[in-house]
Amino acid sequence: MAKISFGGVEENVVTREEFTLEYAREVLKDETIAIIGYGIQGPGQGLNLRDNGFNVIVGQREGKSYDKAVEDGWVPGETLFSIEEACKRGTVIEYLISDAAQIQQWPTVKKYLTPGKALYFSHGFAITYKDRTGVIPPADVDVIMVAPKGSGTSLRRLFVEGRGVNSSYAVYQDATGKALERTLALGIGIGSGYLFETDFKREVYSDLTGERGTLMGAIQGMLLAQYETLREHGHTPSEAFNETVEELTQSLMPLFAEKGMDWMYANCSTTAQRGALDWMGPFHDATKPVFEKLYQSVASGNEAQISIDSNSKPGYREGLNKELEALRNSEMWRTGAEVRALRPEKQEKK
Repeated sequence: MAKISFGGVEENVVTREEFTLEYAREVLKDETIAIIGYGIQGPGQGLNLRDNGFNVIVGQREGKSYDKAVEDGWVPGETLFSIEEACKRGTVIEYLISDAAQIQQWPTVKKYLTPGKALYFSHGFAITYKDRTGVIPPADVDVIMVAPKGSGTSLRRLFVEGRGVNSSYAVYQDATGKALERTLALGIGIGSGYLFETDFKREVYSDLTGERGTLMGAIQGMLLAQYETLREHGHTPSEAFNETVEELTQSLMPLFAEKGMDWMYANCSTTAQRGALDWMGPFHDATKPVFEKLYQSVASGNEAQISIDSNSKPGYREGLNKELEALRNSEMWRTGAEVRALRPEKQEKK
């Protein structure tokens, strides 16, 4: 484990060079990894572990996700089981169903947490807010986490491309004395680019803030605000969308993902550079109070309670689908569908 300085702060970081895939296989050679849930994270983590040579099974209720697991090569009765049977067979139980489902399924899963097993999470929600979720593991099992900094879809896609999503890791409870090695081996096994240390509370606080902030909530709000401003001043939908979304995602994001924001600025026109440097301050000052309010809502448990309450309501999924449909049918994203269809790579496939 290396200590690397990020911005003057030393952090524990684990790479695939020092904790090799071969060593990870050795650590977990006698383990059966049970992936509980085949929705968002389950497919990516399960398939990557399987392709990397680990002993993996899946636990999933029958339905669309179960059928998807069969399509992905999991064999009923051999590597695909009910949640109960997978928990019984697994020595490492990867609890990858949604936060709300974790609450509902906890009495079932807890029955199979016999001494020496490991309970694995990819999100700190259930443990951090255990007073609200009721997810309190027995004292004689390891409780660990590897949290990829990306969706399960991205985890799988980058793995197939020979790359990886960076992940945080944490040990909440070490009952066996080998919880850390188990954690790191699983992190390498799922295809993490590198692993950085955190704890369950820090992970969920940063994750909930990020999801509601720049990763999802804030970005949609800002994009819509700019799009609406351009439309209200007479710009066409195509022009407004291209200047708001298409140039950002197709041109600029790849540049600052490659070498940083300064490098992206340096590769834009001098007019764009001047405007960016002049206006980043006002945008920072306008949004910083919103981010602080958001963080405090997360830290107080308010965001967690909203999530628990809303996700457990009857008909929640139907209501969510209606909200997503309204977003999809908004002018900005209907325009986006048309613009994406006109990208050169789309035309070449016709």
